[in-house]
Amino acid sequence: MAVYEYKAIIKTTGKTTKGVIDADTPAQARRKLREMELYPTTLQVSKEAGITAVTSGKTGSVMGRRRRGRVSTRDVALMTRQFSVLLHAGMPLVEALGALLDQTSRPRLQAAIYEIRDKVNSGSTLGDAMAEHPRIFSALYINMVRAGEASGALEGVLMRLADVLERQAKLKSQMISTMAYPAFMGVFAFGVIIFLMMVIVPRITKIFQKQKAELPVITETMIKISNFVGHYWIFLIIAVFLLYGLWRFWVSREEGRRRWDRIKLRIPIYGNLHLKLVCARFTRTLGTMLQSGLTMLPALEVVNTVLENKHIQDHMDDVKAGVRRGRDLAVPLKETGLFPPMMIHMVELGQRSGEIEDMMMKVADTYDDDVRVTIDAMVALVEPLIIIVMGIFIGFLVLAILLPILTMSTNIRGH
Repeated sequence: MAVYEYKAIIKTTGKTTKGVIDADTPAQARRKLREMELYPTTLQVSKEAGITAVTSGKTGSVMGRRRRGRVSTRDVALMTRQFSVLLHAGMPLVEALGALLDQTSRPRLQAAIYEIRDKVNSGSTLGDAMAEHPRIFSALYINMVRAGEASGALEGVLMRLADVLERQAKLKSQMISTMAYPAFMGVFAFGVIIFLMMVIVPRITKIFQKQKAELPVITETMIKISNFVGHYWIFLIIAVFLLYGLWRFWVSREEGRRRWDRIKLRIPIYGNLHLKLVCARFTRTLGTMLQSGLTMLPALEVVNTVLENKHIQDHMDDVKAGVRRGRDLAVPLKETGLFPPMMIHMVELGQRSGEIEDMMMKVADTYDDDVRVTIDAMVALVEPLIIIVMGIFIGFLVLAILLPILTMSTNIRGH
């Protein structure tokens, strides 16, 4: 059974609508839509790897195109919580997946649920069916679902997953909203500087050049900078994009990404923030996996896929090797020299007390709070820094303009 995305006209109101529907053939899909009092104008078969378009009765294959639409972490979190509630209410798995379709508004997510439902109905496990949609469901998500299926506590695992995803979405939203204002100030300040150098300064300097008087060094410097920006601005833009492209190429390579991730940890202030984010992700993922019934080694395998720092991931191989030899987790973590002492002590305490899962979640909450505090401190530092830079530039500009004016005024009085 295929999944079709459609656009149709509602018979009763004449308005247009869109959605997804499952059917064996395009003809059956149109028949179903007409039974729903919808007249399809566009119909297309939707698959994760490509799209087979069927428009106005003509079928054509457009393979290789990615499905349009975006599924955010918040969308997946909401779907996961609804899924858990349906299963907790006693609804069978396939029926719960069918009920999710009516509660999901994202076409891409709807299409994925259709395909997952069909796979499960054909005998596949839920985890294996979700694994075919890696752009929507992460390695953490899939492994937790598999653990929930194996332990028979899928609804509880899904509820914990929803909590994790909602916390991730909330933290990301807070970071974006916090950084939005200083980012706007930075862009605005840069725009003002460019405008002054390309428009205002050249007009003022023409007056000085007509006087053919000797200009102060600061004014000469300002004129040279203004002329350079005015004549070569297109090359400056090309150079910026070229450098960005070279950087992207470098970090796309294995060794380049490893070195860049090592550099990130050494950048003042940001390196500390990045390490806290990694620690929060590490502890929350590990704690959640252990709560879901996974043993330590499989849990560490999943944790390694979500750290998003190649340098730390390389050291995690040594951590896994140490745990495999029977050592306590805190010992190889300490030997890496990367993780903060507080995290090491909490891991050690959790292992001694036999409550490492709860201890990991507490550590993750602590680091999430630290991340928010660090971001607030960075913003508090960036805002006055931007103002200081603007003040220095404006002061430089005022001096460069006023000094020759004062010199010319003095010469006029002398004559």
